[in-house]
Amino acid sequence: MSVYIVAEIGNTHEGSLGLAKQFVKAAADCGVNAVKFQTHLFDYESLPDAPNPPYFKDETRKQYFERTALSLEDYKKLKKFANEECGVDFFSSPFSLEAVDFLEQVGVEIYKVASGEVTNLPLLARLGQTGKKVILSSGMSSWKELDEAVECLRASGCQNLTVLQCVSEYPCAPEHSGLNIIPEIKKRYQCEVGYSDHTLGMAVSLGAVALGATFIEKHFTLSKKMYGSDAKNSTEPEEFKLFVDEIRNLEIALTHKVDKDLTANELKEMKFIFEKTIVAKSDLQAGTLLNESNIAFKKPMKGIPANQFKEIMGKKLNKNVKANHVFEQSDLSS
Repeated sequence: MSVYIVAEIGNTHEGSLGLAKQFVKAAADCGVNAVKFQTHLFDYESLPDAPNPPYFKDETRKQYFERTALSLEDYKKLKKFANEECGVDFFSSPFSLEAVDFLEQVGVEIYKVASGEVTNLPLLARLGQTGKKVILSSGMSSWKELDEAVECLRASGCQNLTVLQCVSEYPCAPEHSGLNIIPEIKKRYQCEVGYSDHTLGMAVSLGAVALGATFIEKHFTLSKKMYGSDAKNSTEPEEFKLFVDEIRNLEIALTHKVDKDLTANELKEMKFIFEKTIVAKSDLQAGTLLNESNIAFKKPMKGIPANQFKEIMGKKLNKNVKANHVFEQSDLSS
C-alpha cells in the first residue's frame, strides 16, 4: 500500500483564499496526496478566555481563529481547486460538532481528529456517523483514552480508521517521537497506522514508514518566516519535495524483494574487479609447500578465490613461480 502523504496547512493561510490556494498548489507540486486545513469555529469550541499554547502569544486564540477563518464558500472553492486543478485530496480537522456540520456542507470525504479532540467523544460519535474515513491522532492521549476513542468511532459507524502516533510537542525531539508505538497501534487496533510528524527534518517519518506507517502528515509552509503558531516549525516547499521523494524511494526499497544469490550472480563483473584471488607472495620453487607465509590475497579474482585458501594449504607446487603468480589448481599436487 502506497504511503499517503499529507501537507498540514492548518491556518497558516491567514484567512486569505488566495494565499490558501498558493499553499495548496505549492504542496501539490511537492507530490503530496492531500492537503489538510483546520476548521475552528471559536465560539463553539472555546471559552472566551481560552489560553494560548506556550509557543504562540502574539494574539488571543479568539482573535487569531476569527481573523483567519475561511467562509463556507471559500472552503468549497478551495476544495474544488485542490481536487480539480491540483489533483490532491482536501480535508480538515473539525474542533466542534458545528465544524463537522460545516465540513459536511463542503463535502469532504476524510476527517482528521486532532490530538486534543481524542477525549471529545460526542465529536467522535458524530464523525463515525458520517461513515467517512477518519484519521485519529494521538499526540496527548493515554492508551485508555485512545481505546475509548477507537471504540466510540467504531460503535458509531466508522469502518475506515487510521490511527496516528504523534507527540504534541512543537518541535518534537527525535527521542520523544515514539516510533516504538507504531507497531503496537497496528496490533492493538487492527487498522492502518500512520505518523503525524512534529520533528524537524525527515528521519523520523522515514523510520515510521519502515515500521509500517501508511499515512504521514507534516506541517507545511511557504516560509518559516510567516506569521502564526505553526510556520516556524513547518517545512518549506524545497525540503518538503525532498521529504516526499525520500518516502517514495523508501517505499520502492521496502516493496521490492531481492534474491541474494541472483544478485550475486548478476554482479559477476564486480566480483572479478573487487574480490581477491590467491597469489604467490614471492618467487617460489617447485616442491614448495604452500602455507600462510608464502601466499597473499590480491585483486582481481581470476584464479583460486581467497575463500578457498584452506583447501590449498600444504599442497606442493609442481613448478617454479614468480611473485604475484596467480595460482591455478593445475599448479598444485597433493
